[in-house]
Amino acid sequence: MRKNFRKAFTLIELLVAISLLSIIMIFLYKSYSSLNISNTIFKEKLNHIKNEQIKKRVIFLDFSLALFASNTILNQNKKEDVVFFQSSNSIHDRDNPYIAYIVKNSKLYRLESLREFKDYPLNQASEFSIDDFGEVNSFRVYKSDGNTTSSSNSKELFLVHVDFKNGEDVLLKIKPLNEK
Repeated sequence: MRKNFRKAFTLIELLVAISLLSIIMIFLYKSYSSLNISNTIFKEKLNHIKNEQIKKRVIFLDFSLALFASNTILNQNKKEDVVFFQSSNSIHDRDNPYIAYIVKNSKLYRLESLREFKDYPLNQASEFSIDDFGEVNSFRVYKSDGNTTSSSNSKELFLVHVDFKNGEDVLLKIKPLNEK
C-alpha cells in the first residue's frame, strides 16, 4: 500500500488564503490611514498651541524687559490700545529696540525698530519689522500709576489683555524688571 502525500496546495486553499490576506490588508490599511489622519490633526493642534505660547512669551518678555519710563499707551477706543515702549527683548536681533503694538483691521501687529515710535498713525519714513500676531477682538493694556499700596514694592505694573478671535484669551499681569 502506497500512501499519497500532498506536496502542494489545492486551488481552493490558495483562494481562501489570498482572501484572508486581502481582508487583513484592508483592515491594516484602514488603521494606517486613521493613524495618519489623527497624526495630522494632533500636529496641527500642537503647532497651534506652540504658536500661542510663542505669542504669550514674546508679549511677556517685551513688557517685563521694558526699559523704565519709556512706555506710552494711547487709547484708540474701548477695544484697542496702541502701545510704544523700548525693551531689551528683541526677536529681530536688535539691541534695545523700540516696540509698538498696534491693532489695524482687527489684526494685532508687533513692530520693532531701532528708531523711537513717537505718535500714531506712524509716518511713512518709519523703518521697522512687522510681526502679525493674528486677528483679535480686543487688545488692551493697563498700567498702574505706582501709587497703589500692595505687598510688592513695584512702581509699575502692566495688565495686558488680548482677546484673539480664535477663542484664545490672554491675560498677563507683568512687572517690568528694568525699573529704576
